[in-house]
Amino acid sequence: MAKPDNRADNDVHLQEHINHTLANLHETEDYLKEHADEITANEKQDLEAKNERRKESIEAFIAEKRDEAQG
Repeated sequence: MAKPDNRADNDVHLQEHINHTLANLHETEDYLKEHADEITANEKQDLEAKNERRKESIEAFIAEKRDEAQG
C-alpha cells in the first residue's frame, strides 16, 4: 500500500536540496579555478554544463518552495 502524501516537511527537504546543490556548484567553481590549466577542454565544458544544470535545478527548487508556501 502506498504511503499517504505527507507534505509537512517538504519545505525542509527542498531547502536541503537547494543547500546541497549550491554546495556542489560552488565546489565545482572552486575546482575549475584551481585546476583550469590541468584539465582538458572537454572536462571543463562538462563541469560547466553540469553547473548550468545545477543552476536550473536550484531555480526549480525555489519555485517549488514558493508553490508549497502558497498552497
